[in-house]
Amino acid sequence: MTTFDDRKDSFERKFAHDAELQFKVDARRNKLLGLWAAGLMGKSGEEATSYALDVVRANFAEPGDEDVFRKVAGDLGDLADEPTIRVRMSALMIEARNQIMSEV
Repeated sequence: MTTFDDRKDSFERKFAHDAELQFKVDARRNKLLGLWAAGLMGKSGEEATSYALDVVRANFAEPGDEDVFRKVAGDLGDLADEPTIRVRMSALMIEARNQIMSEV
């Protein structure tokens, strides 16, 4: 039974590790998205950083990415359309994953 328990514990640790990495990737993507959107809105410096953190916090409203999309789309208004924002979100997810994986 010990082998089974060891294997079960190993899977549980891997699941927890993978979930933690995904959380970090999502948060990094949202920060990068916030900085991108802040730039489009003419924000820079502390104002851009503050806005990026607001975008990160927006992700806690509900599961998935729609809460982040709605926040950014609502704030950008006519500065970026839906396809542009969604493409940027996808591209930044890849960038965020690469950044986080290079830190591990």
